[in-house]
Amino acid sequence: MVEKAVEPISSLYVHVPFCAQKCSYCAFFSEAASGELANRYVAALTGEMEIVAGDLRPRTIFFGGGTPSLLNLRQWEEVLSTMERLNLVGAEEWTVECNPATVSLDKARLLRDRGVNRISMGVQSLDASLLERLGRVHSRDMVFRSFDILRQAGFDNVNIDLMFAIPGQTLEVWRQTLAEATAMGSEHLSSYEVIYEEDTALYAQLQAGEFAVDEELACAMYEELVEQASKAGFEQYEVANFARDGRRCQHNLNYWLGGSFYGLGPSATSYVRGVRTKNWSNTQLYCEQLERGQRAIESTEQLPPLARAGETAAFGLRLNQGWPFETFREMTGHDLRDEWADDMAQLAKQGWARQTADRFQLTAQGLRFADSAAQLFLR
Repeated sequence: MVEKAVEPISSLYVHVPFCAQKCSYCAFFSEAASGELANRYVAALTGEMEIVAGDLRPRTIFFGGGTPSLLNLRQWEEVLSTMERLNLVGAEEWTVECNPATVSLDKARLLRDRGVNRISMGVQSLDASLLERLGRVHSRDMVFRSFDILRQAGFDNVNIDLMFAIPGQTLEVWRQTLAEATAMGSEHLSSYEVIYEEDTALYAQLQAGEFAVDEELACAMYEELVEQASKAGFEQYEVANFARDGRRCQHNLNYWLGGSFYGLGPSATSYVRGVRTKNWSNTQLYCEQLERGQRAIESTEQLPPLARAGETAAFGLRLNQGWPFETFREMTGHDLRDEWADDMAQLAKQGWARQTADRFQLTAQGLRFADSAAQLFLR
């Protein structure tokens, strides 16, 4: 019997851990950039790329953080040259996250010329007092200026990231932000409700009673988001993601549909053929391990098939299209109608979901509470 060749992994995530300063809501691993540590990180990252390159043919690439746009031109040059040498370029969709305060024409042109074709800009708010509350280093003027620079550099696929239910944010301020953001003409819009994660400044303020969470207001803001995005020509395809002209984020779709991906850099997670690994959330330690020629993996986990299928179901339910039963069975070897029949019936009964002959999907109300709905599918 001829063994089937193993297809290389087609999705790559790279974590750049540096920020100008820590935002008050952020629980991702990030730290202030020092020139020496950033240079060391770039050398370690290119070493990690060498290790996995043989099993990678990226169709989608995503540089996230942190703030990838903080890397200087020389550091980007080193990363991009290594990727070219290892045949890791040419992705159909290659995204780099940017902070509006760190976008320059030189950097934007370098990225565009070397194959990056999508930018995700972390705007979060267009209200000066809320930007200050979130600990953002950019001003509202920088947002519009940076957007123009990206267009000038040739980027025709730009995502704008916004946040809602920020402490002190009124529905009127949110309406104004949405109106201004959608008028910019970006191809994609992502918008997330503030989550209060432990070890963040906002969480400490909440615990200290400096403000209270208003769930009713958050729901009204989410409804406003869906309505205004739709009016502006965006199609909602996931709980928090909206695309114009079919420009859905292919990289994130791979996550939601349970696909494999390599994650490089400190704290990055990989999911390769059913095995999940996580790198150390420590840039110094990450560099030390790679300098010894080994990957900086802190933990490895392989889920049993049913647990893996449940996780895939949970993530995929975030998509408006839900799960076609046959597609899910082909991908996981499990049938939603067997293992999760009671859970689906429960969600349908409370108006959060609908089941047809060929698929199961969340309703508009269910999408608002997608995380709670997803919990039912985890095994």
